[in-house]
Amino acid sequence: MRRGELNRRRDAIIRLLCEQGEMSATDLATRLGVSVQTIRTDLRELDEAALVQRRHGNARLRQQSENIGYAPRMSVARSEKQQIAIAVKSLVGDGSRVALGTGTTVEACARILAATCKDLFVATNNIHAVIAMQGAEGASVSLAGGAVRLRDLDLIGTASRDFFADYLVDIAIFSCGGISLAGEVLDYNTDEIAARVAVAGCAVRKVLVVDQAKLGRELPCRKHVLWDYDVVVSAAAFSKELLDKCADAGCEVIQVNALHAARLA
Repeated sequence: MRRGELNRRRDAIIRLLCEQGEMSATDLATRLGVSVQTIRTDLRELDEAALVQRRHGNARLRQQSENIGYAPRMSVARSEKQQIAIAVKSLVGDGSRVALGTGTTVEACARILAATCKDLFVATNNIHAVIAMQGAEGASVSLAGGAVRLRDLDLIGTASRDFFADYLVDIAIFSCGGISLAGEVLDYNTDEIAARVAVAGCAVRKVLVVDQAKLGRELPCRKHVLWDYDVVVSAAAFSKELLDKCADAGCEVIQVNALHAARLA
């Protein structure tokens, strides 16, 4: 089986579980047009990757006190993150000063920017973003100091927060752990919140990038709401109430097409 087909189907499983909360293997097989045996294999491997939880013949997204490892996150919503990155490219021009936060969606943005923009200045606490920028034409990159979080190859401690305070950039691109249905921006711990606040605080324009699986993911730590930012880029199906609040506050919501993203995978 082609890897692209496998990734598309598992992205679709995550998306359906995000929408429905809990589904049986039979229901998933019917929705996706494959055998129950195929879905059971997918669910077993997604369970082993700590993405879903199987219980009494049903599956649901796993609730966690901290985020899963970086490599499993790379496999979730891969095509959607690519579409988000393409949309973000329209906000960044040659010669821009950019702050990049942590996470797989931000890494996808870094790769697109590296391939399409010249002479960028990048400040980041994300080692994956530094690697992505390696081939960028004329780029200058500054990396935060301090203790490295080896699971994610990023820096989110005090040194990272102080690092961003020394910069003023045109645009900051960052993500979060979850978005409540009320529009609250959530994270797994206060260190991640502090890092997000620091990244956002050094920029003229603040851009939140978030895949749709994070909508409705309730996490313990909160700071800001969607409309505190200048731009939100996502395939999430935000309610009309949230979209109206964003519009009233001058927050632009760019919604990428998740179905189109799935076809590109």
